Amino acid sequence: MRRVVLISLLAASLSGCSSISSTWNNWFGDEKSKPAPLEALSGPATGRIVWSAKGGDITFPLSIATPADRFVVASIDGQVRALSAADGSELWRGDVGNKLLAGVGSDGRFAAVVNRDNELVVLDAGKVTWKKALPTPVVAAPLVAGERVFALTLDRQVLAFDALDGRKIWELKRPGEPLTLAKAGVLLAYKDTLVVGQGPRLAGIDPVKGQLRWEASVATPRGTNEVERLADLVGPAQRQGELICARAFQSSVGCINAERGSALWNRVVGGTNGIGADSQIVVAGDASDRLSAWKLANGDLAWSADQFQRRKLSEPVVIGKQILVGDFEGQLHLIDRDTGKTRSRLATDGSAVVTITVLGETALVATKNGGLFAIKAE
Repeated sequence: MRRVVLISLLAASLSGCSSISSTWNNWFGDEKSKPAPLEALSGPATGRIVWSAKGGDITFPLSIATPADRFVVASIDGQVRALSAADGSELWRGDVGNKLLAGVGSDGRFAAVVNRDNELVVLDAGKVTWKKALPTPVVAAPLVAGERVFALTLDRQVLAFDALDGRKIWELKRPGEPLTLAKAGVLLAYKDTLVVGQGPRLAGIDPVKGQLRWEASVATPRGTNEVERLADLVGPAQRQGELICARAFQSSVGCINAERGSALWNRVVGGTNGIGADSQIVVAGDASDRLSAWKLANGDLAWSADQFQRRKLSEPVVIGKQILVGDFEGQLHLIDRDTGKTRSRLATDGSAVVTITVLGETALVATKNGGLFAIKAE
């Protein structure tokens, strides 16, 4: 029977016995392991907070949905909201009546989350329309597309439901890894293909029939035991044209060609968070919070930056010609996309940055204390 590695958010970067002591020391150890101090910056601001909002605490792996002109967000208490990307005004609000394990997926009309009873809950304009119990726990946000709701469980089953009435359309169970990671995985759409992270591979699935079309590896697991070989793909992944790029837990960062269903490149690098990308680069942090950028086309290293070591960075995003990344103190760092040099910094509410999502020219930052901050790059 496949086993699931139940790892708390605090310990989610522990990929094996050999890494436990070093990671513990990085976070709680001696003077040499303390977070890097903030740089002294003297240049002009290169970004600004255009609006902010407050919600409940975010102590689950939140994904922010970006359908059309809005951000769809949620908090641990089961509140789900749609906010205008332009000014942060509330378009609708719903309450699923229970704390959350995962969310949010949305196509603009329907929004989907998973509650603490492991039920998939779907809302239509803020009103709960149906709930379905799922067979095994879920931490990845559901995907809503084509009037279907797709869920990815911890043991990497994929289930498809009708968005209107909750009728189960199909489920896909495949032989998998002996261990899986209790961290949000990869679930996204590419044209008429559902793309799912299963172990260290991306799988392309027919969303109508639930049949496998192709699969391609992002990483080649290495190690002497099952824990060391754990290399599940970690969300968020990034799509750029035909390419989908993702991180394999504590193993590598790589890109595949979704049109051909084949691997393009990968680079060995530790790390536990999702990645950022645009049409030029792929950027990710490693286990010590050193940032690296690779050329999207071929994986050649563009630059590395170590000014944020041990600051417990969020996943980075690319906005304009800058990279935005948050840290454990709620600081937002704006970095030159082409050089990796810090250009400016913005403060939020002092709590850790949980996730960042980009919609057009606006990035929405969510913090652990429930702060939402819309950022525009200058």
